[in-house]
Amino acid sequence: MSPSAKENGSNGVSANGHDAVPDVAEVQLPQVEGEWTVGKVLDALPGDKPTEGTTSPLAFFHILEKLKTNKREGWRRFGINRGESISDHMYRMSLISMLAPPALASKLDMAKCMKMCLIHDMAESIVGDITPVDGVPKQEKSRREATTMDYITKGLLGNVDGGKVGEEIRAIWQEYEDSKTLESHYVHDIDKMELLLQMVEYEKRGDHKLDLGEFAYVKTRIVLPEIQAWADDLLKEWNAYWVGHEHVRGDKAVESSGVSAQKKAMQDDYYNKE
Repeated sequence: MSPSAKENGSNGVSANGHDAVPDVAEVQLPQVEGEWTVGKVLDALPGDKPTEGTTSPLAFFHILEKLKTNKREGWRRFGINRGESISDHMYRMSLISMLAPPALASKLDMAKCMKMCLIHDMAESIVGDITPVDGVPKQEKSRREATTMDYITKGLLGNVDGGKVGEEIRAIWQEYEDSKTLESHYVHDIDKMELLLQMVEYEKRGDHKLDLGEFAYVKTRIVLPEIQAWADDLLKEWNAYWVGHEHVRGDKAVESSGVSAQKKAMQDDYYNKE
């Protein structure tokens, strides 16, 4: 039974005798018929549609809340329905980014890296978390996210402080997407490292009954040797946990991984944009 059901009871009355309130903690993004647009999503969401073109950042602040209420979708396929939110993921990434090994940190714009961690998934506030196995073509995913970032940074922030913050957010997001700078490579690697950490943490709480090993695939896509070293240490910890138990090895070739060739092809296609 969910916490809301326990608190609200089965008769529509809460424990304190007042009328029960609906579950407001999570807002599922709506499915859109036909061509996906920002407007269709906003029209279908509860509450008022954000006001564009004002000098106030309040509408932007409200949009950011959806990063707190929307979950990272990959875990849902394994029954983890109350897992991390998108903003949970980005918050830990930003802290991880501060711990760059000295030799790497000396080459990085660390402030930009922290901002990039907090910005890179911002479009998911409206697009949602599209995973490698969702069947959304890479170009369509990119179109939705770019359209959303234009809406946020120009429609909601275009007149806030002369549009300067919006322009910076849009430029940092694009730098991440283009994946040509050292900072963007670093943040892409941290994105994968954070996923691996969460994989191991969920599995350990699952007492060998939860196998998320297909996500270990992302280890093969880490570029920078310093982050590869972190991932190597983490997978040693992971392998020690699974000693004596069969488990999926997404970091291995298809023949020995337990991941289907079709799923691996989807993962390859998804991550080849980087």
